[in-house]
Amino acid sequence: MSIRLRLDKPWRPLAAEEIARLPGQLGIYQIADAKGAILYIGQAGARAPFGLRSELQRELAERGAGCQFRVEVNMQYRSRWFELLMVHKADHGALPPDNAKNPPPNLGRLSPA
Repeated sequence: MSIRLRLDKPWRPLAAEEIARLPGQLGIYQIADAKGAILYIGQAGARAPFGLRSELQRELAERGAGCQFRVEVNMQYRSRWFELLMVHKADHGALPPDNAKNPPPNLGRLSPA
């Protein structure tokens, strides 16, 4: 069994009906434009009242229609969030545009194969 560094689940439309199906659990998520370019990697932590559902409802309210999302339920959401940011930076040379506006402190480097 191999461990996957990249989140490769299928994209779902950022729409109220899709978000309503999400669990109220902790985890991470990615937001992409209509073409699949990642705009933001986020986390739904202990302060999100309904976890992933709450965070994506907020994203929909801020971004409106036209974006996509994918999620991963993960109790180690903060570590996984850092990992996905480092993988994105290694793959693309930069953080996703909306993460670059407020980068996390002390982000390490990762060299995925």
